[in-house]
Amino acid sequence: MSQTIFEKIWNARVVKKISEELDVLYIDKHFIHEVTSPQAFNGLENKNLNLFRPAQTIATVDHNIPTKKQHLPIQDPLSKLQVSTLENNCAKHEVKYYGIGDQHNGIVHVIGPELGLTQPGITIVCGDSHTSTHGAFGCIAFGIGATQIQQVFAAQCVIMSRPKTLGIEVKGIINSKVTAKDLILHIIKKVGVNGGAGYFIEFFGEGITHLSMEERMTICNMSIEMGARGGLVGPDETTYQYLEDKPTLPKGKAFEKLKEKWTALNSDKNAVFDKKITIHAEYVEPMITYGTSPDQSIRINDIITKKNKETDALKYMNFKVGESLIDKKINYVFIGSCTNGRIEDLRLVAKIIKGKRKAKSVKMWIVPGSQIVSKQAANEGLVEIFKSFGAEFRSPGCSACLAMNDDKIPMGALCISTSNRNYEGRQGKGARTILASPATAAVAAIHGTIKDPRQYL
Repeated sequence: MSQTIFEKIWNARVVKKISEELDVLYIDKHFIHEVTSPQAFNGLENKNLNLFRPAQTIATVDHNIPTKKQHLPIQDPLSKLQVSTLENNCAKHEVKYYGIGDQHNGIVHVIGPELGLTQPGITIVCGDSHTSTHGAFGCIAFGIGATQIQQVFAAQCVIMSRPKTLGIEVKGIINSKVTAKDLILHIIKKVGVNGGAGYFIEFFGEGITHLSMEERMTICNMSIEMGARGGLVGPDETTYQYLEDKPTLPKGKAFEKLKEKWTALNSDKNAVFDKKITIHAEYVEPMITYGTSPDQSIRINDIITKKNKETDALKYMNFKVGESLIDKKINYVFIGSCTNGRIEDLRLVAKIIKGKRKAKSVKMWIVPGSQIVSKQAANEGLVEIFKSFGAEFRSPGCSACLAMNDDKIPMGALCISTSNRNYEGRQGKGARTILASPATAAVAAIHGTIKDPRQYL
């Protein structure tokens, strides 16, 4: 019987079927961070249990660590407590820990692929909704809550209802002046913020296979913004070329054998999805959000149209029906997050702003997704370009994506962000967030207003 890649991986990891819909699913890799793990560790210890397989768990700090003066002791009491608690828990339970200052520290969804820990055919969970990022490598990756984190700690399994499958085919190739971020915002607008509820998405088609691994990660990262459990892309030569030099993977013939195994995971030719949607890449243009949900977006040169359900969103954003966002003044630009904080994103920004100066009215923060990205940006001369432009290049972390540290956008300020969510207060109390690609954000930093980025690409 023909199967999708999701079905192949899921079926191979079912330890026990509880009911027709409910399975006990084995988890190959468990990523944890400082915000959602303390409760789970406490629950485990209250039950007098130890980690069943500590070698399968990997820890990093990212959500609320400072991105300025990381070499100094953390000043914020809550952040300091959360970081020290994770460090102590990892030492106690023998979990691999990438702390502040470690050469491999960074956002959890950035360091997993960098280190080769994220691989085709495995199951990955983390107490973070954007765990779906890892699905770009052809694996099942999804976010879990504190109770399920305890389950993985204790049994290396979670109890899960099996999602349905949604196939999203992208026909054609996106224009060279359009980015993967524009493509996923286009898809979210078409599918809707709840269009993927109850599904696990497989992205496929020519428009996906022509994307780099980092672009595929951007696509899968925001699959949950459609309400989906996660998203994935089948592995191919692009995947293998990315992984072949990673430190945790074998080399030579052993790697070639892995490639054969991974290739066999791809969806069978006659596999049937529970639902299928077709996207035509030729219609994708630079996208920008105007509301407080990722699906409230328009093509950059379009006007905001009337939708009753978005009245409150427009009021919060101080936008009006019938107006364009072109030439709107912005106050902040944030480049970073697990969506667009990788080296390709930073290269694109540097290419656009090189030799220019940012608008004086704009504050620009560039926050790399990991220490590896930060070092690479420095080695390639990108950091000097950022500084000459007038941007502030910071240390790795989640930063202003969710403003759990001091990187908050002030009340009322308008920020163009390369992150994934724009609900009220996401980047700070009263802050207004526009989601866009790194290209659109960089061009806005030059002018101090929103512009079509294609003139710079």
